[in-house]
Amino acid sequence: MAWGVATTGLLLSSVILAQETAGIAEVERVIVTGSNIPTAEEVGPNPVDTYRPSDIEKLGVRNATDFLNRLPQEMGATANQNTTNIANGIGDGTVQVNLRGLLPRETLVLIDGKRVAGASLSGNGAVDINLIPFSMIDHIDILKDGASAVYGADAVAGVFNIFLVHKFRGLEIGGSYGNTNLGASNDMSEWEGWIKAGTGDDKTNIVIIADFYNRAAIYSRDRFLSSNAGLGLDFGGFDNRSPNEPGHIGRVVGFRLIPKLFFSANSPPPHSAPNVSTSPYYVNPFAVATYPDGNFFFFNFAALTPAIPAADRQSYYGSFTRDICDNYLVLFADFKYTRSFFDSSLAPPPFAPDAFRDAAGIPFSPVGFSVPIQNAFNPFTVADATLPDGTPVTTGVRFRGINDTTVRTV
Repeated sequence: MAWGVATTGLLLSSVILAQETAGIAEVERVIVTGSNIPTAEEVGPNPVDTYRPSDIEKLGVRNATDFLNRLPQEMGATANQNTTNIANGIGDGTVQVNLRGLLPRETLVLIDGKRVAGASLSGNGAVDINLIPFSMIDHIDILKDGASAVYGADAVAGVFNIFLVHKFRGLEIGGSYGNTNLGASNDMSEWEGWIKAGTGDDKTNIVIIADFYNRAAIYSRDRFLSSNAGLGLDFGGFDNRSPNEPGHIGRVVGFRLIPKLFFSANSPPPHSAPNVSTSPYYVNPFAVATYPDGNFFFFNFAALTPAIPAADRQSYYGSFTRDICDNYLVLFADFKYTRSFFDSSLAPPPFAPDAFRDAAGIPFSPVGFSVPIQNAFNPFTVADATLPDGTPVTTGVRFRGINDTTVRTV
């Protein structure tokens, strides 16, 4: 900076001397100022991390979930492809960027510097970066600082900018396969394959990419420690099984249909007795030593849920760019199509809360639901309660669609 000021001063002196020689007495005064004080970091360039395919390969990751798990800026609750809980809008197979631990909607995700639509079933506006395979990415820029002043309110936590491949020459065929030798996990595998082709000249670039991804599931039942949600009792923990077990009747302890009738043609038995306490088909789980099994007293949903859900994806991408007027104008066209499937196997949904309400609008049965006596599937002839409209019912009935499919495909 000092050199620039000194040079300017010499130039000004030359001009003044020339003007005085010509007999001109007045000139416009020019003052050049500079400073050697270091610029404060807060007003300097925003910090940006760039990840290229070689950098991603060095991280040893093969998918968007693993990539986010390796990012130091990614923190807090993260929705990714391993999330199985579909409550609260997560567990739909999406991989959502959550910089600084703020909500995913506070991180702006761009593709080639352009905004993209959210693809999460949660409705939180998050972009699913899992729809963009690594084979299509040229590099990723992560702005780690808040940029709401430039990009808007959705960039409070930062910006995640994905740049796709627009220039490639030749043909590339690649793939990866992963598995484990740990017992039942050997049934789980993850593989990916892609084909990338490109051609063009000094002004034109054409790129076509096809990517295929598949991952099998590992279910909770494949591991002893996760096979029963009530196993925590053996280690001084809690019983996480569900009280909404099918065939249960009673507000607190109650009775349950004999297990051998659950899937038989005789279940539920029509008009087996006046009430549950006199029915030969219902037993008290506490009083009957024949059924101490935890899967009879409570519903073990862990027998159906996956520890790692299955996922499947096919992606196709095409790019065309043409430089016009010596790079002053660029004509471009992009095409991208992705089919993504995610199986989040959950327990059959229970029938709760009660569809019948009292005069105050509160569910009539505090647990389970109410079944009218005239219902053909109610095996009892004597009601234990009466609805406000006078309909006699059996209350405290717990039921699940046990024969319904447990695979929820997104």
